[in-house]
Amino acid sequence: MKPIIKQPNKERAFTIVELLTVMSIIVVLISLLVPALNMVKRYARDVKQRAQFHSIGVALDLFHGEFDDYPPSGAKDTMSVDYCGAMKLAEAMVGQDLLGFHPSSIFRSDGMDSSGTIDLYPSPLDLTTPVASHVENVRARKGPYLPPEGANAYRLVNLYADISPSGFDPCDLVLCDVYTRVRHRETGKKVGMPILYYRADTSKTGHTYQPLDNSQNIYNCDDNIELIKLALPWDTAHYHPMASSGLGQTPDGVATRPEIFYEKTEDDKVTAIKRPYKPDSYILISAGFDGLYGTDDDVYNFER
Repeated sequence: MKPIIKQPNKERAFTIVELLTVMSIIVVLISLLVPALNMVKRYARDVKQRAQFHSIGVALDLFHGEFDDYPPSGAKDTMSVDYCGAMKLAEAMVGQDLLGFHPSSIFRSDGMDSSGTIDLYPSPLDLTTPVASHVENVRARKGPYLPPEGANAYRLVNLYADISPSGFDPCDLVLCDVYTRVRHRETGKKVGMPILYYRADTSKTGHTYQPLDNSQNIYNCDDNIELIKLALPWDTAHYHPMASSGLGQTPDGVATRPEIFYEKTEDDKVTAIKRPYKPDSYILISAGFDGLYGTDDDVYNFER
């Protein structure tokens, strides 16, 4: 009978080389996985942004059906006060107080009617106005065409640290996109950048930045220029008075490049003449994932 040879009861440990090899493989896998996850995240946000544009589009069609026109988008109101396309879009969709649009509005920044004597969006705290008139005022409103709780409507004072160099009222509302690049200055909640709005002038036929003041352009690239001059909410400069026109932004400020707007909104399927997308309605622009207007990741309400 052969003797049984007992093996020593000793566990084999990993060597340092084996540990480093496993760790290296894990690092490589993570480095491959993280960009893929970021791409999925960005794609999901882009889909969500287009869904928001669809909702705004439905709301604008309801507004058009009610008033037989889309909201104006000029850079100033009838009193030559800064009140750009983004603010006029917000007023049309939810009013200046989220209670709906007043049909007597002529899109004045101060919320007054055409005579300048009636406040169409009075503050509920204004005790000089009888309560009955407030009730009548709210009954006259149309909409809101977007649900206030989902409209992403915020006041400029909650987005930008200092708008005093501009001519905007700090309480002006804008609709914000879904990319949550900005921190709300009261609540700390992450919110998006303002959505730019441009209405088509269907009596015009042009789409070019040369000359810059082309009176025949269907769209005016300067409809939101004062808002773009505010630059980025997280930028220490906050305002770029030298930006004269256009859409382009950089992390260091605003690039005065009006051609960006016309190039990015030009319908390349039409070759006979320069023609914009959506020449008979409006253009919406989100700053996209990077929070900069005029860059390649901007999202539009049309397929480019």
